Amino acid sequence: MASTQEVRQYLAHWFQLGKKVRVPDRESIFTQKVLQGNTYTIEFEDCWQRTVDQPQAYLEGTDQTIAELLTDRWDVVDCARCTMPIPLPAVGLPQNQSCTCQDLPTWPNTQVPLPRAAGAVATRTNDLRQRLAKLTLSPPQPPSPNKAK
Repeated sequence: MASTQEVRQYLAHWFQLGKKVRVPDRESIFTQKVLQGNTYTIEFEDCWQRTVDQPQAYLEGTDQTIAELLTDRWDVVDCARCTMPIPLPAVGLPQNQSCTCQDLPTWPNTQVPLPRAAGAVATRTNDLRQRLAKLTLSPPQPPSPNKAK
């Protein structure tokens, strides 16, 4: 089951690539300002709230509503092609499932920074800090002499 946080991150990633949330017979929900530092912007939080308040809201390029993704029938996983989050059924095989990036002609693009979730920089920095702390600095060992035969 996809958690609320995973679905929220899913939208944040795709908003960063210009995707919009569509609501039938209403205007789209979208913001270009998703992140500010390590947190979501007020604009994104407003879009998130408007999205969950609309039962028929869906991310363009997908068939599942956001309300459906918040049920236990769906998981959010990384796409094997572009590493972006995509919805997959929690049980059974996907039916004609393709990545949400299928209509983005310039994606995947490894020449630009990948979209990220709020707090991702802090998490990576802490991971790096912990790995560096585990390293023990020891004096270099002299090379062992080669034994001639």
